[in-house]
Amino acid sequence: MKKIYTLLLVSYCCLILAQPGSPALPYYSGFNFNQSGNSLKNDLSAKVIAMHTVFLSYQDAENAIKLIDRDPSDPSGLNLLLVYGFSENMCPDNTTDFQDHRRRNRFDDGTGFCQWNREHTYPKSLGNPDLGTDGPGADVHHLRASDVNRNAFRGNTKFGPGSGVSGYINSFWYPGDEWKGDIARMMMYMYLRYGDQCLPKNVGAGNVVSTDNNMIDLFLQWNAEDPVSEIEDRRNTYLGNTTNFYAQGNRNPFIDNPYLATLIWGGEPAENRWSALLSNPNFDIYSSVTIYPNPTQNNQVTIIATTPVDVIQVLNLNGQVIQEINHPTSVNSTYTLNIGTKGFYLVKLNSNSQSTTRKVIVN
Repeated sequence: MKKIYTLLLVSYCCLILAQPGSPALPYYSGFNFNQSGNSLKNDLSAKVIAMHTVFLSYQDAENAIKLIDRDPSDPSGLNLLLVYGFSENMCPDNTTDFQDHRRRNRFDDGTGFCQWNREHTYPKSLGNPDLGTDGPGADVHHLRASDVNRNAFRGNTKFGPGSGVSGYINSFWYPGDEWKGDIARMMMYMYLRYGDQCLPKNVGAGNVVSTDNNMIDLFLQWNAEDPVSEIEDRRNTYLGNTTNFYAQGNRNPFIDNPYLATLIWGGEPAENRWSALLSNPNFDIYSSVTIYPNPTQNNQVTIIATTPVDVIQVLNLNGQVIQEINHPTSVNSTYTLNIGTKGFYLVKLNSNSQSTTRKVIVN
């Protein structure tokens, strides 16, 4: 792309006006949010892919970072906020300070001490195949400004659980309390956008969820625990608007609404930024509930539900409740239910004013 300074100024103005995503945005016009589980995942994936109309070069990606990773607390617009950072002071010029990884002058990019470069939060080498430095390797939705040495220190280490500031914990890389939600939402985006090339389980340590053996519970936990930040909203809005000079055209839907991940994969409910839409009673957070064996031969079934269940009811086909279990005990999100004599039954699961009902056969 031709680099025009005036366009950079216009782009920065757009950053100031950035707003969170919502179903009312033209971007989501006509999208069917009245679904969940794999249906919602597949449709969001198709949306993210279709809207990715501009493919940035690796240098364009760096120029985009200079705009969208600016520190919101810096009115001068001079400094970038670095991923994994934790020190409150800027790195002094011409000094080596291994404890300062939070901010850098946006024009001071390079390979030396106290400079910043592009961090692939999904490491290139963990992609299958390698992400390279174009296509997925130049997708700015997962590229962040990082201290040069901090970037090298992390290398291609998988993410793992922890607390506090960023660093190594049990041979895994913890991104820090401030950044774990950002990381989770970036990994979810990469999975939607690039599928098998960027599987969450290949970049993080955790248990795969029952609804998708490629997603891990660690990222769902981080997504719920760390709400969307101003910088996430700002870069998401910039990258999704192709009138901006270094935009891609697509958005990260999990930044627009983290609760979409809950609807797809379950887990601890994340922040719902579209409560007016997602309070629709037709939404079924248990669309991926598994009940087996069905039919059952011994009056007993196993229920796997990635969201905690408040009440389990067993009803006959006339709708009469014949059994009710309040606050049932689970082991690793798995419930055991003894139903009754031979026949057809309805098993209803309730949680947070939402429910799902499944037919179960006892032979």
